[in-house]
Amino acid sequence: MGRATKCTEAVMRSGKEYVCLMKLHSYVNDEDLKYAFSEMLGDVYQVPPVRSSVARQPRIRTVYAIELLERTDNEVLFKVSCSGGFYVRKLCTDVGLLLGVRSHMQELRRIRVGTVAEDSSHPLIQVYREVTKWRSEGATSGFLSMVRPIEELLTPLPRIEVLDTAVDAICNGAPLAYPGVARVDANLAPGDLVGIFTLKNEIICLGEAKKSTKEFLEEGGTIAVPRSVVMRSGTYPPFWRGRYRQSKN
Repeated sequence: MGRATKCTEAVMRSGKEYVCLMKLHSYVNDEDLKYAFSEMLGDVYQVPPVRSSVARQPRIRTVYAIELLERTDNEVLFKVSCSGGFYVRKLCTDVGLLLGVRSHMQELRRIRVGTVAEDSSHPLIQVYREVTKWRSEGATSGFLSMVRPIEELLTPLPRIEVLDTAVDAICNGAPLAYPGVARVDANLAPGDLVGIFTLKNEIICLGEAKKSTKEFLEEGGTIAVPRSVVMRSGTYPPFWRGRYRQSKN
């Protein structure tokens, strides 16, 4: 909600979990089906389907796990855990190609995004009902019970924690340099999407890492630059403005 929607990029990149119903056009025994699933694990090349929202270019995506849940004749129900941007309907097609039969995806249900699972979600009608109560009666308890901190959604991201004195400068678009850093993840790599947090675990912004952790600790300089600022300027005291005035004088 609100400024938290600036973190959509992190949601799109997070790992996903789905339950899928696949239809095989010819019968395949369980052993061959399990073999085909095992061949789809790990890093795989995928070309997005014709009907997709991205360019149809080969890219590498990761399948972490596939579990066969149930099957009835040529209908196969399975669960798959994968990286963001993975197309399950393309997986169904590829399984069929490997088995030498035609196949397609019949139904798909997303049951997890990052750390947020389906069992913690709410039906849209319930959200509508509680928002209506809030607007008409001023009753906020039901609505607020459904709202979760954006920081929960960003848990999988590599993180950098900064000193209070650096927070407002970052809110105003300043790059994050060595003097403002309190803690940094050990395995940061250049180009990583990172969460930049206060010492109280409040999200300041999403940023792009400019150095690996090793390079940063050895060389100093700029570790990351802001991409999507979530925290409002002025939430923390603007220490940087006083330093700027002193330097001009």
